[in-house]
Amino acid sequence: MGTEVKKRALGLDYGSKTVGVAVSDGLGITAQGVEIIRRTQENKLRKTLARIEELIAEYDVGILVLGYPKNMNNTVGDRAEKSLEFQKMLEKRTGLPVVMWDERLTTVEAHRTMMESGVRREDRKKYVDKLAAVYILQGYLDHEGMKRERTQPE
Repeated sequence: MGTEVKKRALGLDYGSKTVGVAVSDGLGITAQGVEIIRRTQENKLRKTLARIEELIAEYDVGILVLGYPKNMNNTVGDRAEKSLEFQKMLEKRTGLPVVMWDERLTTVEAHRTMMESGVRREDRKKYVDKLAAVYILQGYLDHEGMKRERTQPE
């Protein structure tokens, strides 16, 4: 098996006023935080979508992984509905597939990681969305990697 570089995956943590962004490495093994796209109003998405398109071009992205914030009891609430609407916008605008990835507890995990790393409470808000995007994308990459391993001949 070679080390050919394939198109990358872009992970997105879509919130009411921010979108955390992470990108995979060229081999699809690890996720790194890129940035947090901020907007002043929830429904003002033109600049957000334009920035995502710029990142797709910059990182040669072939698939988007969007956090799907289901409720803990597995039901779909208001935030998840908004994420599904955003998924449709992304697919229409970029022409790329958008995978919905269960993001339950990613924000909790991001806060825990920052706390354990000694990031001050008042500074955590600056980074939590980007780190949550990393957890979303890493979960997807790990899942895909396990699928590849199961289908590899011995």
